[in-house]
Amino acid sequence: MARFGMVLVVALCLTISVFPDTTTAQLSRGFYSKTCPNVEQIVRNAVQKKVKQTFVTIPATLRLFFHDCFVNGCDASVMIQSTPKNKAEKDHPDNISLAGDGFDVVILAKKALDANPHCRNKVSCADILTLATRDVVVAAGGPSYEVELGRFDGLVSTASSVEGNLPGPSDNVDKLNALFKKNKLTQEDMIALSAAHTLGFAHCGKVFKRIYNFNGINSVDPTLNKAYAIELQKACPKNVDPRIAINMDPVTPKTFDNTYFKNLQQGKGLFTSDQVLFTDGRSRPTVNVWASNSTAFNRAFVTAMTKLGRVGVKNSRNGNIRRDCGAFN
Repeated sequence: MARFGMVLVVALCLTISVFPDTTTAQLSRGFYSKTCPNVEQIVRNAVQKKVKQTFVTIPATLRLFFHDCFVNGCDASVMIQSTPKNKAEKDHPDNISLAGDGFDVVILAKKALDANPHCRNKVSCADILTLATRDVVVAAGGPSYEVELGRFDGLVSTASSVEGNLPGPSDNVDKLNALFKKNKLTQEDMIALSAAHTLGFAHCGKVFKRIYNFNGINSVDPTLNKAYAIELQKACPKNVDPRIAINMDPVTPKTFDNTYFKNLQQGKGLFTSDQVLFTDGRSRPTVNVWASNSTAFNRAFVTAMTKLGRVGVKNSRNGNIRRDCGAFN
């Protein structure tokens, strides 16, 4: 993510006409212009306050948005708490590691909106999460962009619906492309969104296989930079708690920039699903372009985030505005 200090503002006025889709025709930048005209500022203030308290808010919110949209669409179903009668999305094994700071920032922004008489129970949790995601990207030095609004909150959240719908750390390009294609996202979108791994951290348990028990021939994944592999082994000794955190980007872990792609060129992708973007000849040209052109990467990221935000959008017939982001009305 470009170095601190230089925030690239991408003035892309992305509208529905860019990517026609009848399922998202309700989305518009001015959806709350009459009901809650200050929605963006209220959410931004809540995000900035939370980011000052803890940096983890940034990668946590970004990851929460991805995990929400990839399962039943961008409808805040990942926010729902489980009940004795329903095991919700957030309690699926793939979501257990979602950091609480991402949930917290949405809840705080919702509370701030509800404190405004004009906005009380007018803004969906899905839209709050989408706005907060843009705001944390900006807070880390990434591109600013216009956010389409008008999502309703989903009425269903089940752990079983998560299975097979989220990218895994060992996925190859074929599997990644298939998963993203299901959500009307291209290979270029997939590569751009993968670069969210330039922020935040992962857990040792996710990389043990790559650095100790890769396959019958190599104990260490041969696509890993040798010096980087040694660093990972020091950070994640064999018997360490698998929940120990390690930076996704070993160079600029707190900055949204194109260093992610430069790392891949050097064999420093943390997950197999990161490094394959360089080792696979189909995706390597894009990695090389974005490693040398941060402006092109930022544009592609904004385009991909806008398209992702249109996935599985609910309307007033199959969704509602939740009074509590963690529970159905």
